[in-house]
Amino acid sequence: MAHPITTPPRAASLASADSVFLGSLRGSPTLLAAAWVALVALGVAGRLCQPAFHVTPMAAVALAAGAVFQNPLVAASVPLAALVVSNLGLDAYDSLPMAAVVFAATAWPVLLGGLLRRAHAGSRAAGVLSILGGALASSLVFFLATNLAFWWFTAEYPHTAEGLAACFTAALPFYRWMPVGDLAWSLATFGGLAAVARMIDFGAARRLQPVAATAESTPVKRASDVA
Repeated sequence: MAHPITTPPRAASLASADSVFLGSLRGSPTLLAAAWVALVALGVAGRLCQPAFHVTPMAAVALAAGAVFQNPLVAASVPLAALVVSNLGLDAYDSLPMAAVVFAATAWPVLLGGLLRRAHAGSRAAGVLSILGGALASSLVFFLATNLAFWWFTAEYPHTAEGLAACFTAALPFYRWMPVGDLAWSLATFGGLAAVARMIDFGAARRLQPVAATAESTPVKRASDVA
């Protein structure tokens, strides 16, 4: 007698978490490509039209890319592409090392994005809290990394403890609205992803309903009828 194949609880929870963000995207390269373009476009538009300094969707885009795309290289290409395109309309970086730090600090939240799928497997509240935590961590790491690099790679401040403190003190006003923007953009972006995933799943279910109804209405021939 064949035993039924059961899915381990952990695998089932990960699958349900994936469905929250991916919906029917997993089986559709076209939809995944559309998601890639949409996230890049959101990052470019938000960075070029930011209402206040550092209030951009870049952290949200990186987190969402990490949640949508399982391949970390594909996920990282989303914020990096948005950064490259939007830089065409912005001032250049002070140096190549400074640019490298900015790119790394922008792309690293994709690593958190994969964790968001797992966190969302527990409950919706846990998922929202993980998104908020990821947004705050993204803005904090970006602030620390870029200002530390600015202090080290430029001659604006002396390379002393006093110079480092002065650098971060001068940068605090620019950080004021950054966490707020990252929180708002992250909630909006993941909310939009969840809404799109639900619409895709709803449309797929609607297309399957006539097939199921036809199958139920088709009479099943019995052996006696054939004989």
